[in-house]
This record gives sequence, structure tokens and C-alpha cells, in this order.
Amino acid sequence: MNVNLCFHGIGTSVREREEGESRYWVSENTFLRILDVVAGNPRVRLSFDDGNRSDVDIALPALRDRGLHAAFFALAGRLEDEASLSAGDLRDLRAAGMTIGSHGWTHVPWRGLDEAAARRELVDARAILAEASGGAIDDAALPLGRYDRQLLRRLAAIGYRNVYTSDRFPARASTWLQSRYSATAADSAESIGSLLTRPPGASELRVLASSAFKRLQ
Repeated sequence: MNVNLCFHGIGTSVREREEGESRYWVSENTFLRILDVVAGNPRVRLSFDDGNRSDVDIALPALRDRGLHAAFFALAGRLEDEASLSAGDLRDLRAAGMTIGSHGWTHVPWRGLDEAAARRELVDARAILAEASGGAIDDAALPLGRYDRQLLRRLAAIGYRNVYTSDRFPARASTWLQSRYSATAADSAESIGSLLTRPPGASELRVLASSAFKRLQ
């Protein structure tokens, strides 16, 4: 089983776009220590959501120094935002061997969208990000981690290779729906390291049951 580890912002959140966003920002020092813990572990796969500037200013140099690969899930509607990844940044990430995926257009939950909104978030955003980054967008990450059976069917029909959730339990490499652990400001190198050594606990088993339920809704 793999551990998919997701970051949202590195450093300090200067301006919250959504209430509680700063909870998902990890200090630069903690981030670097976490990378040192997971470097060389073939079970760990790294990703970054929300397309914050810290992805290229802090994360990319640190990943390159350690020979690590990561997937970056950007937002098409923030490409002109100075605090977010630009088209040039996406191309730089690709040139460095990183993967670019879609996190949608405006960082709204994809569950329950009408047809027009779903097309913008799932299809149009993907096309914009492909053009901006200079390559195919094969993977998607669910904003705020929300999903149900209808959304998963939509994503499968569109042809995404993998879809990433925020469900906190290990993932099999071969599954289409990939669960992830999101690092938070409360995490440390030690807490992340423990994910790699301990068996799933009761809380993770509850999340697994919840995930199974959401797929049936």
C-alpha cells in the first residue's frame, strides 16, 4: 500500500481565500524535514493542491535537491493571480519532470454541480491547464475532498487516469480513486513518519467506511 501525501501551501498563508485555509499551510522548516523523512521511500507519492506560489518558490527547489517527483494540481481560474501558479510556472514544473493535474477552475466542491458548472470545472479547466502547461492533464484532485457516485461517474466518463481524494488512508497503486493524507500546520516530520510505519487505526477504518458509502450515494 502506498501513502499519498498532499500539501496545500508551504510557509505562511498571508491571505486566506477560504476560511480555515491557513490550517493546511506547513512551515518551510517542517516541510523540508518531512521531505527528508520520505525521501527514498518508494511507498510515498507527493502532491500539491491549490496552485499556490510556494509550489515553485519553495517546494520545487526542495524536491529537485532530493531527486523527488510530485504532482501539482492547479486551478485554471487562478493562473493570473499573483499569489498562484502562472502558465509559465506550470511549464517550469513540467520541465523539471513534475506532473500537472487539474484541481478545477474556482476551488468549489464538484459534488452536485449542474451541467454547465460541471463542464467548466471538469472539462474547460482541464483544457485551459493543458494549454497553459504545454501537456496533457490526465489526473484530477477533488476540491475539498467531496464526492459521490454521480461525480465519480462523470470523471470516469471524461477519461481521467486517476482521481485523488482527501480520504486519510493508504492507497493501492492500481486503483483509479486514490486516497491521500493532507499535511496540516499541526503535523511534524515525526507525525508524517508514523504514517509509514504504523498499521491503519480506527479513525482510518472509519474513513474507509465513509468512502465506501460516498461511492454508493
